[in-house]
Amino acid sequence: MIINNNIPALNTFRQLGINQGAMQKSMEKLSSGLRINRAGDDAAGLAISEKMRGQIRGLDQASRNSQDGISMIQTAEGALSETHSILQRMRELAVQSSNDTNTNADRKEIQKEVEQLKSEINRISDNTEFNTQKLLNGSLGAVGSSSDSAVATVESASGLKVGDYDLTVTQSATQATAVAGTTTFDGTDTGLTGKELTLNGVKIDFSDMSDTAGIADVVNRINSYSEETGIVATDSTNTVALSTSQYGSEANLTIGGADAAEFGGAVTAGADTEVTIEDENGVTEALTGNGQDVNYRGSELKVTDTTGTGTATLTVASSGATLQIGANKDQNISVDINEMSTATLGDSVKGFVKDIDVQSQDGSNKAIDTLDAAIAEVSSERSKLGAVQNRLDHTIANLDNSSENLSAAESRIRDVDMAKEMMEMTRANILSQASQSMLAQAQQQPQSVLQLLQ
Repeated sequence: MIINNNIPALNTFRQLGINQGAMQKSMEKLSSGLRINRAGDDAAGLAISEKMRGQIRGLDQASRNSQDGISMIQTAEGALSETHSILQRMRELAVQSSNDTNTNADRKEIQKEVEQLKSEINRISDNTEFNTQKLLNGSLGAVGSSSDSAVATVESASGLKVGDYDLTVTQSATQATAVAGTTTFDGTDTGLTGKELTLNGVKIDFSDMSDTAGIADVVNRINSYSEETGIVATDSTNTVALSTSQYGSEANLTIGGADAAEFGGAVTAGADTEVTIEDENGVTEALTGNGQDVNYRGSELKVTDTTGTGTATLTVASSGATLQIGANKDQNISVDINEMSTATLGDSVKGFVKDIDVQSQDGSNKAIDTLDAAIAEVSSERSKLGAVQNRLDHTIANLDNSSENLSAAESRIRDVDMAKEMMEMTRANILSQASQSMLAQAQQQPQSVLQLLQ
């Protein structure tokens, strides 16, 4: 019998320490609600959980970013709504001024209101802001250019990120064309006034023309109907060559009438352009246009190449405002808003709003056409912003759903099962109390050696 080392007491003390440690860990988990409070609890689980936490917080912030983006778009779209109203009022004034029941003095008074409305459009364009950032002055416009305008031009860089895009033409767009007519219009008697010709269902009237009219007169007469027919005539060695003004497979060229063959023969259909475009990341897309027009990721390109092999580099210098709608790098979209001032509303053919003058019947009549183009432009811009807003609504729903699912996954790794841990704590508590009792018993065992001294 030995007394220097009480082995049962040492064993019981060791077990007591283990049970008390287990009980302390259970208490820590129950008080924090976490299964993993330190790396030692689950090293791999901690690493995975922290990555998930970063994603969750990123997704939540991306959702708030998207909501802020919607607020910005709503601000711009609300301002454009008022621009629309102003343009409609200007058009109403132009229609009023086009009526010759108005005197010059009346039209001068109408012009005064037109000028004030122009100023208000410019004020809205210059002063509309969100968080101190100008929205409609062009500073958020997408800016793109082409290295070779003979191959392609960038009509709108909307939707493209900043960078270079390599475009290669594999097929050029063509117009629908007709074989030259059988009659030579060389100024001799061709009985022109009796000819019957219809182009795309529109009758061409030659009744007031001389039978000895030359090719130039015939071409000019046909071209005077081009706006209605969509067909252009040219001189092909004193015979008429017909082609559509529109490019592509949808271009229509139908020649009718008793004398149709004298103006054109068999028709060759137009072809749409085909291109390949490689983005800054080396991703290549093959696209077929609508005639010369190609839509690439929301941008609008016009491919003017005639060789079928042209190449050009499209450079996007500015893509507008960038909205970070994801938790990770480069998970963003671009929102561009064009300048909406009187200097940009309208076009070079129909004129710009800044130049509208309704002080004459002719000026008023032209103003109607200009304002129609301007109204269509604002409508297009509002439609674009509305489309982005609807997209962001879906983005927010997706982000919130992803955050919820990822939170559930992270919870399964990191959070403690309270009921199970309470069972573990109760077990450890009972064992700890039992260990204390057994330690007291073990401490009594060496005292039995004193019986030998009696």
